[in-house]
Amino acid sequence: MSPTIYLSPPDVGPLEESYLLAALRSGWVAPVGPDLDAFERDVAERVGARGAVAVSSGTAALHLALLGVGVGPDDVVVVPTLTFVATANAVRYTGARPVFVDCDPHTGNVDVPLLAELLRRLANRGERVGAVVPVDMFGSCADYTALLPLCAEAGVPVVEDAAEALGARHGGRPAGTFGRIGALSFNGNKIITTSGGGMLVSDDLALLARARHLATQAREPLPHYEHRETGYNYRLSNLLAALGRAQLVRLDGMIARRRQLRDRYAKLFAPVPGVELIGAEDAEANCWLTCIRVDPERAGWRTADLATHLAGREIETRPVWKPMHRQPAYAGAESLLTGAADALFAEGLTLPSGSALTDPQIGYVLGAIDEFLSLRTGAATA
Repeated sequence: MSPTIYLSPPDVGPLEESYLLAALRSGWVAPVGPDLDAFERDVAERVGARGAVAVSSGTAALHLALLGVGVGPDDVVVVPTLTFVATANAVRYTGARPVFVDCDPHTGNVDVPLLAELLRRLANRGERVGAVVPVDMFGSCADYTALLPLCAEAGVPVVEDAAEALGARHGGRPAGTFGRIGALSFNGNKIITTSGGGMLVSDDLALLARARHLATQAREPLPHYEHRETGYNYRLSNLLAALGRAQLVRLDGMIARRRQLRDRYAKLFAPVPGVELIGAEDAEANCWLTCIRVDPERAGWRTADLATHLAGREIETRPVWKPMHRQPAYAGAESLLTGAADALFAEGLTLPSGSALTDPQIGYVLGAIDEFLSLRTGAATA
């Protein structure tokens, strides 16, 4: 077998090479050019939004989105505690304060009834809530059917962190299009990649124009360089946009490949007591990462045991996100918790899920897991 099998390696090939080479030969190598413009149009069309702005990372997209909806110092922003740190960091970039809320134990997405309680508490204290930032965990959308009316009633804008969810849907509606603005990520491990990169999508063209202005150092449209406010160097390069365009052509096939792998994991773990696939019932997910949750009392083993077994065979796994309220960088931050995120961190494990994995690699991973389960059969209890 080849060296380490990773969770979600980039899935690139001849099509991406041809798009990159054409962009390079065109001479458009800076953060401006025809591929950048086309990539924005392509993504906007794919998700059904009126417009898009391509930027250097998903974190940059979140930062600009929060600024665009008016978040600033003295505001609080509600963020799920189960997320990657970028979601919380983007709030701090604006000078606002993140307040964390726990997750649904079966999906990892924000616990909407708990969010309602938190918004009531904040309102009763007279806090200004600048935004709610739901995160579409592991490629499954949050419960926007319940969440959007709740936030609308509270008068709080929704900024959707859809970094992991391009191609997913909720109720037939594409990820990224819930709330006023959505943020996508094209990091190297995402469903499609531009090496590094991200994008804002929205129906609010004025909001996108503001983001585009700030992302280009807030340069005024004058012959000379003039800047009336602080801006950021956040635009995506034309070369990376060309890579993204090729990836977008292949998106449906890559989602199908990941779903096939998830289905194989589901079949493998179905007879194993105490093991569930997080969010497995979501037929509209993009299956970015397949995560299992293990009840050690029923299974007779812990996720760490499986992780150690697979690491010995050069197969990468990773725990579910360590909750933000447990991160040293956010020690003392206000949180409303049920213990669900802590339990997922303790009992959850992400498995190799990438569309670039070959059939022999997938067979090797499944065989290694089956070997582990066979060794543990005697310890498992129904």
